[in-house]
Amino acid sequence: MSAAGRADRHDTGDGVSRRAVLAGGAVAGAVAMGFAGAGTAAASGAAAASGTSDGARVRFDRWTSWSDFVSGRPEGVLPLPGPRLGVVIGQPVARVPYTDPYLKTTGEYEYATWTSPSRRLGFGATQLTAHWNADTPKGTFLKVELLATMEDGHQDTWVMGVWALDDGDIDRTSVNGQANAYGEIDTDTWNAAAGHVMRAYRLRLTLLRRVGTHASPRVWQIGAAASAVPERTTVPATAPGPATGITLAVKPYAQNIHKGQYVQYGGGGEAWCSPTSTEMVVEYWGKAPTAAQLSWVDPGFADPSVDHAARYSYDYGYDGTGNWPFTCAYAASYGLDAMVVRLNSLTELEVLVAAGFPVVTSQSFTKAENGYYASDGHLWTVIGFADNGDVIVNDPASSSDSNVYTVYPRRMFETVWLRTNYTKANGNPGHGSGGIAYLIKPHHKPLPPVVDPRNPSWPADHWG
Repeated sequence: MSAAGRADRHDTGDGVSRRAVLAGGAVAGAVAMGFAGAGTAAASGAAAASGTSDGARVRFDRWTSWSDFVSGRPEGVLPLPGPRLGVVIGQPVARVPYTDPYLKTTGEYEYATWTSPSRRLGFGATQLTAHWNADTPKGTFLKVELLATMEDGHQDTWVMGVWALDDGDIDRTSVNGQANAYGEIDTDTWNAAAGHVMRAYRLRLTLLRRVGTHASPRVWQIGAAASAVPERTTVPATAPGPATGITLAVKPYAQNIHKGQYVQYGGGGEAWCSPTSTEMVVEYWGKAPTAAQLSWVDPGFADPSVDHAARYSYDYGYDGTGNWPFTCAYAASYGLDAMVVRLNSLTELEVLVAAGFPVVTSQSFTKAENGYYASDGHLWTVIGFADNGDVIVNDPASSSDSNVYTVYPRRMFETVWLRTNYTKANGNPGHGSGGIAYLIKPHHKPLPPVVDPRNPSWPADHWG
């Protein structure tokens, strides 16, 4: 996508992608941060199986159990005993004003914080994307920050998002203008500057509520995917694996039937591949917005749950619906566990599909590669694998729900999804996600074991 075209728009713009450094990790800048607020196979064999022969490293971490939250540092936050209850405001530690830059309103909020234990990575990370699963009752919101420790001991604090599900009290937003000599925030992803890497990190969660209310945000999962993926234009080919011949019964939704609808949310349906793909998975797990929740949607519109997903994943700072953690937070609002992950290979994707998990993947490609259209950044839902190993997706870039089911050649798919760089038809450079995906699941359904324990790309204890 280009600066003018959204991350989830099917354009062929020539501008630099907002994900341009997500895979390469080379950025620069000296802009001051702009947010004021509250302060078991052998590893080598597994790496070969998961396609990490180029030295890519990935580590997924999350905090979700009572013991996880107790292991952190609370300041006014209360960890709730019991499974998956999370943390809430116990005794606020201070007050802070917050001016919403889009609603143009200012409120006085009291807050409490929770800081995770430090995660030492064992490698030098060049990217990190956080995620969170939470409830935000009326009058409440939350902020997530990355506390990064670099290779020379330098420490920085980066705002990863200001979020509430509803858009009545505050407008959820990424925070623009964060960059220095060590790195930058590109909407939802921290990227290291050239010559620097992150060796350890903590996540800080700030829970805020309007003074006078006794409600509290409740966060039951917070985590991050840290990675170091070398620049790559291709990846080794993989053989068909455990999901061969499997197709999951995921209801298809087409984004293009929403063209021109609610253009204030990122430009309308033609830009809604992320929420459309996510809504497919939400409803696969038996969840959906209620009739009352959909009452704001024009009753003449088909598939109104897609409009709903777009509105409630929209990032006012980015002006689009392609913010990865915001989209996962929307999915989690139905009680699901939703995570941004970086997978190492098509084999890992097959392991998840074989276990019954549809996965939303992010990729970029030319028209010659795709066969239908070009995109600088597009998301679709992987629902299965054909008998020959080709990849079956519900591709929302369609004009009708009946045309969403698509089979893409295996080699084309793994190349455009896992690479970090490519050349567009006009000769300009393009950029790929390097394996980014949404993993959305019911809490009670266990995940399969990770393929490569040295590079865990989803929760290693199965119950994340």
